[in-house]
Amino acid sequence: MKNNLWIILKKELRELFRDKKSLAMMLVIPIFIPCIILMMSFLFESQVNQDISEYNKVGFTYTLSDIEENLIERLDIEAYQGTEEEIKSLYDNGEIYVYVTKEENNYTIHSSSSEESMYAVTFMERFFDTYKNILQEKYLTNEGINASEVLNIINVTEEQEEEDFYFASYMQNYAFLFVVMAITVSATYPSTDTTAGEKERGTLETLLTFPIKSKDIILGKYLSVTLSSIITGVLSFILAIVTLMITKNMFSIYENSALVYSWQAIVLGLLIIIVYSFFISGLCIAIASKSKTFKEAQSALTPLTFISFFPGMIAFMISIPTNNLIAFIPFLNMTMIFTDITNGIYNILQIAILFLSSIIYIAIVLAIIIKQYDKEKVLF
Repeated sequence: MKNNLWIILKKELRELFRDKKSLAMMLVIPIFIPCIILMMSFLFESQVNQDISEYNKVGFTYTLSDIEENLIERLDIEAYQGTEEEIKSLYDNGEIYVYVTKEENNYTIHSSSSEESMYAVTFMERFFDTYKNILQEKYLTNEGINASEVLNIINVTEEQEEEDFYFASYMQNYAFLFVVMAITVSATYPSTDTTAGEKERGTLETLLTFPIKSKDIILGKYLSVTLSSIITGVLSFILAIVTLMITKNMFSIYENSALVYSWQAIVLGLLIIIVYSFFISGLCIAIASKSKTFKEAQSALTPLTFISFFPGMIAFMISIPTNNLIAFIPFLNMTMIFTDITNGIYNILQIAILFLSSIIYIAIVLAIIIKQYDKEKVLF
């Protein structure tokens, strides 16, 4: 049995490494991860450090007070004054991003949903907060009241812990999500080629006529696809780690943050990559084996790419806390527990549930595949 299994495994690996498309999936896909990390970091940096000239053009339909004019000069606002019709015309033509109207002591900021307009609204909210504070301080002083005692009745300061840096945490977790997605994409092509592809070419029927148990055949195919997935995952993870180390020194948004994974996160990440590769490879083979043609199998496997990425992405975006139930859910459990580890949260029970449940899922998928190949229906 072991000899037959080894023969099938060598055959599958030989075909896998000879196939340019399989090699591209295995070795080229990981290269995209550094590109994505760098691109996202650049976008974050450009948003945080956006030039003021991109949102400081503001129209006013009323006569500005001396205090407002001083504030405009201090905040470097490019102000336009005129009638409401004139200012609205400038706004409609895109020459200003927002404009302000006034009725007695009521000010209205008119804006659109464009990115520049949204930045300008935030900018003008800051302007009016400052203007209001100045007027309040002036009024209290005129009434003989100590303005600082009233306006500064409480003091609020911010202290940001190292692990709480938003952009660093965001990039760490999304980098691992990209690794998981790379493994999924890498597993789909060899799984399709070794099942539906061989069925379409007629070689699977010939292979099943050999004096080799179908169990050995499917195990050989399964292990070859799994090995391919592990190579992709480990290479992707290494590139992600190296890129995060380089990125930390390239962008100011990561300053003083712990962007690089801890050794605990790296060890857990590698274990998850291995377990996930076994799981997703079996799932891909099980789905592809039911397809009659290569194209049909590819269509059937396409949703797996989204399933591997979006649950973790949504959970991270809306900050769903990890619990014992989530630790049982495939795809979601791996990314969420890895996120906890990067944030310094070590729940041994949930980690144990993750690996034990994954082993059970792998065994179930493998049993389904073996059962499929015990029937002639797999050929037709």
